[in-house]
Amino acid sequence: MGEQGVQLTDSWVLYRRMREQTPLVQCITNYVAMNMTANVLLAAGASPAMVHSDAESGEFAALASALSINMGTPSPQWAAGMRTAIAGARGAGVPWVLDPVAHAATAYRRGLVAELLALQPAAIRGNASEIIALAGAAGQGRGMDSGDSVDSAAEAARQLARAQGCVVLVTGETDLATDGQRSLRIVGGSHLMPQVTAMGCALSALLAGFVAIAPDQPLAAAVAAAQVFAAAGQRAQEQAVGPGSFLPAFLDALYLLQPADLARCPATAS
Repeated sequence: MGEQGVQLTDSWVLYRRMREQTPLVQCITNYVAMNMTANVLLAAGASPAMVHSDAESGEFAALASALSINMGTPSPQWAAGMRTAIAGARGAGVPWVLDPVAHAATAYRRGLVAELLALQPAAIRGNASEIIALAGAAGQGRGMDSGDSVDSAAEAARQLARAQGCVVLVTGETDLATDGQRSLRIVGGSHLMPQVTAMGCALSALLAGFVAIAPDQPLAAAVAAAQVFAAAGQRAQEQAVGPGSFLPAFLDALYLLQPADLARCPATAS
């Protein structure tokens, strides 16, 4: 919350810092998203580690730069790994990010997300329906898909950020990053992004990478993650003819990102 009234660090500066520092991001994510998430982190300059077992997740989290928790395919065994990893991260002062995938869909997911929220994530990333439901309101989500607009989730996101004392990033056609007091909208991206699986999951892990290199500016980290993703998507769309060609073009765009690309996806106060 300390960024209210303070100039945010430029997203390009944070992107260059990511490539210079190569933060180690531990990802406990779903089966569908593992490969995509690892490739996105590598392209952006971070180092991914898919360590989820309860036997080692806590020890590893204490060594990592950040931890990303994704609830896409939860199970009791994976939930145990999440709890252990978060405990290890918190004990070592390592920030962690929560992606509450379809958390309202089943009683098991609702119980797990309530437990994880109590462990104080540094940031939360979700689609509009997930954020609305997480704030305690009724959304139009169906499983992993959002049925709500980012605009309709704006107030819920601010309330959630204030209640949790963290940054919330709501993603959709236009993204919204908020710390509960200050909110910024990020435009850009591509209509092909929803046609490629695990894009949102990968963005959550990238957010963790940015939080790792800007732990004292979580709002700037969220804006940077959204801007970098949107800029890469916009650049990739110029080369792609469909989802199949979009994915490699997107990874290349992340890797080759330039200041002019970010300038095409501005972040404006909301």
